[in-house]
Amino acid sequence: MQNLSNISTLKELLGRHGFRFSKGLGQNFLVNPTVCPRIAEEGGAKSGVGVIEVGSGVGVLTVELAARADKVVCIELDSRLMPVLDETLSGFDNIRVINEDVLKVDLKKLIAEEFPDMPVAVCANLPYYITSPIIMTLLEERLPIDSITVMVQKEAAKRICAKPGTRDVGAVSIAVQYYSEPRLLFHVSRGSFLPSPDVDSSVIRLDIRKEPPIAVTDEAWFFQVVRAAFSQRRKTVLNALSSSLGISKEKVSEALERAGVAASSRAEQLSMLDFQKIYQNLHA
Repeated sequence: MQNLSNISTLKELLGRHGFRFSKGLGQNFLVNPTVCPRIAEEGGAKSGVGVIEVGSGVGVLTVELAARADKVVCIELDSRLMPVLDETLSGFDNIRVINEDVLKVDLKKLIAEEFPDMPVAVCANLPYYITSPIIMTLLEERLPIDSITVMVQKEAAKRICAKPGTRDVGAVSIAVQYYSEPRLLFHVSRGSFLPSPDVDSSVIRLDIRKEPPIAVTDEAWFFQVVRAAFSQRRKTVLNALSSSLGISKEKVSEALERAGVAASSRAEQLSMLDFQKIYQNLHA
């Protein structure tokens, strides 16, 4: 098996296949040999488990997942990597590679066909530019999966894992924590990649909740309220909600009072329960 973490080996492999990195696809391949085994271990790849990998690159993480899990299905957008993966994954019979955009794949159908009666985990080294859309798609589709373990930009990891009521929290934090329990696993320096990105990365794991932590009957409206509250962070929650939702300050003020939330509060000061109460009173 090729040592895909060796920079010389990787460059020779890519050069032989005429591959050039695409900035548009945010391609940075891992060359730190300690990272992928740790992602596979902490991402839940083990006997009896199926894994969906989003963005396989040259297969560095893929081989670690396949060495531990019963089956791995990789979804890779870049068709130029297909001949590379044919070579690097040739020693495994428990890997299937799908050349598609994960945002266009029917993931529920894929899981039903590829992993019947099997617990499923998702692992990914996500391009920075599309981190949130992919994570939210995986969560919002309520897939029959146990966890999502992803490498993202360090600052994005801080926001995703930030607790309500803390400085780094944002609308994506509330959304992620509605569907899952996120935790930061470890950091990865920019020097661990080829080519090296301009920022450091972090690996996070989202354990999927069986039920949300709050009761919400209209999720679309709830998340619209959350986004509105964070849309103008320097403004009070009263002004942000009124401006973004197009509701008079008087009505928003009444809703906040019924919810027991001070009109002078900022969105980052509010708990998940506060957002639920605001949503309920605005909904009413």
